[in-house]
Amino acid sequence: MNHKAIKLFLRLALSLGFLSAVADRFGMWDEEISVWGNWENFLGYTELINPWLPDSIIPAIGTLATAAEVIFAIFLIIGFKTELFAKLSGFLLLLFALSMTFSTGIKGAFDYSVFSAAAAAFALSLMKEKYLELDTLIFKPKK
Repeated sequence: MNHKAIKLFLRLALSLGFLSAVADRFGMWDEEISVWGNWENFLGYTELINPWLPDSIIPAIGTLATAAEVIFAIFLIIGFKTELFAKLSGFLLLLFALSMTFSTGIKGAFDYSVFSAAAAAFALSLMKEKYLELDTLIFKPKK
């Protein structure tokens, strides 16, 4: 399979995964297929997987995670600083996976393939060849 196609697939898969999760916490998916279904349930889950944090900062953590997911998704889709945002996505996903593992057990992190998604993001960060990326328009290669 073509490396360019693989890189594009990784960018889109990670981005759409982030955007789907964000849509879920804002009630944009049908109730039958939602994990959280609304912001309050999402914050409850955020509190569950971060039991060591004070309850007072859970809304800020949920907002920060949501903002990061939206920003990372957009930048991966358009191909802006792809290697950087792929690496940041990998760290965010690894943080989610470890939080899930240490708070509720490793099964949830495996069932939701969070470790796999983190690995995919880190793999994407190593792919230097540009394809359908805004970076190719902004940052001209040096000759």
